[in-house]
Amino acid sequence: MVGIVLASHGGFADGIAQSAQMLFGEQDNFAHVILTPDEGPDDIREKMNSAISSFTSQDEILLLVDLWGGTPFNQANSLLKEHPSWAIVSGMNLPMVVEALTQRLTNPDFSAHEIASAVIEPAKEGIKTQPTTLMPQDKPVTTSVKENKKKSKESIPEGTVVGDGHIKFVLARIDSRLLHGQVATGWIPTMHPDRVIVVSDSVAKDDMRKSMIREAAPAGVKAHTVPLKKMVEIAKDPRFGNTHALLLFENPEDVLKAIKAGVDIKTVNVGSMSYSVGDVNANNVLSMNQEDVDTFHELEKLGVKFDVRKVPTDKSGNMDAILNKAQSLLDEQNK
Repeated sequence: MVGIVLASHGGFADGIAQSAQMLFGEQDNFAHVILTPDEGPDDIREKMNSAISSFTSQDEILLLVDLWGGTPFNQANSLLKEHPSWAIVSGMNLPMVVEALTQRLTNPDFSAHEIASAVIEPAKEGIKTQPTTLMPQDKPVTTSVKENKKKSKESIPEGTVVGDGHIKFVLARIDSRLLHGQVATGWIPTMHPDRVIVVSDSVAKDDMRKSMIREAAPAGVKAHTVPLKKMVEIAKDPRFGNTHALLLFENPEDVLKAIKAGVDIKTVNVGSMSYSVGDVNANNVLSMNQEDVDTFHELEKLGVKFDVRKVPTDKSGNMDAILNKAQSLLDEQNK
């Protein structure tokens, strides 16, 4: 496994490391070191050496630094001369660190050089503006490229069977936050969908939320928001036979409706359910009311399996124990 060190002036590296681990959880062979105002080059170099020596292996090291030519970079560069298999990338930002951790998770055999190459574009793509008109304009696309794109987007005739005619659900997840950091940086790289489908009648009517979901999708993955009725149509449409979709639901009730309507979901990843008035906290990320508990039991009777994890690296929780705790708290609340 490639060891990753974040290095910066001031507390910048500490803050980015904390943000990254909120998305991925605690990471092995991952360290962050900072240069404080009262320290010099030897201090930051010693911190880097100490961090690297704590890793299980020192063969492959990726150093992400804040500023090209700054003291953290210069000291990292001096270490690089002694270790040609190591790599440095400057201009550190959170998308860069997220991509580095994602690449390490999904491609464990990658070298430091390969991960360094992979983080550049996501780091650039992380720079966006709102309103979007503030972004520099791309150069005009040539007519031939436009025509090719148009052809690729032409609709497939209704009734056409693509592949085996059955859409593939790589993950069905309950998450009240829908498409957010843990999904974009953890589940999508792990499950490799070519599109994310948010299934929600309410969100499908909300243009602002739909726009935010589209913008939250990582490069190369399309994000759609559809009402339940449309999801049922998609599930039965043979034109989606080559589609690998990651489904996102806000609550278990919508999952149950989808399954009863014919959407073939066999396992549900239970990720996050935010607190509302009247709920009880079944654990630190799952809040439920009586309808939620009853719905999970009904799903269980239908043969649905539960995978209780926030991120792919988490150990799966015990759903029966979680539901028993929720029921006990609800009973106590209703006394």
